[in-house]
Amino acid sequence: MSKQRRFQRIAFIAASTHEAAEAMRELVILYGNVNPDEADVIVALGGDGMMLQALHRFMGQKKPIYGMNRGSVGFLMNEFRLDELEKRLEVAEASVVHPLRMQAVDTRGMEIKARAINEVYLFRQTYQTAKLRIAINGQERLSELVADGVLLATPVGSTAYNLSAHGPILPLDAAMVALTPISPFRPRGWRGALLRDKVSVTITVLDPDKRPVSAVADHYEFRHVARVTIEMDHATGLVLLHDPGHSLNEQILREQFGP
Repeated sequence: MSKQRRFQRIAFIAASTHEAAEAMRELVILYGNVNPDEADVIVALGGDGMMLQALHRFMGQKKPIYGMNRGSVGFLMNEFRLDELEKRLEVAEASVVHPLRMQAVDTRGMEIKARAINEVYLFRQTYQTAKLRIAINGQERLSELVADGVLLATPVGSTAYNLSAHGPILPLDAAMVALTPISPFRPRGWRGALLRDKVSVTITVLDPDKRPVSAVADHYEFRHVARVTIEMDHATGLVLLHDPGHSLNEQILREQFGP
């Protein structure tokens, strides 16, 4: 009797690019395709943006996602190959990540909720710098940050915008988040903070009418926010699959020692 495969039903989804669409066409011929709602595993074709879209789309469904790079950036993706996909899925290593949960209130008093896998960031909407107050677990820690903005990144997101803003890279299994200023003007010496991933971070926009600020959770933008509270959603686990030797932990470690 043959051994039952780890994943019986595969669903393919692809970015809107020609390369991704053509890859999906060829893979479907070889392996078939099922409706994502009925699938045991999702194979996402594209770049990191496509992987983030897939993680958001299937959030809460506990479906593992295996990405193959058919885009310009592929930090979260595996190498693209047509052959031996079922074998690769069989031995793939799973990484579990948790999203950030953002609750924001805009200047009209409207409440906004969103989740982010990489980061939540606040950024000035005009030529004027933002003025922000930062509290951790309800206690004020920074009375006024004058900067282009500030971001809170997960370990997965620590290698993205956070790294570009000179924030630290976090190991995947670190129970921490990175709070990093974006082009800070005052206080000049503040370079951010490493926080336990169980804290609640509240960022209040000072003078939001004169200095309007947007809040962005991954690729969802909300304008004219007055206050944002961010926590990690430990109840929601997202499963990413990677080829052996190319796990997220390994990718992040390579980033720390890479050029």
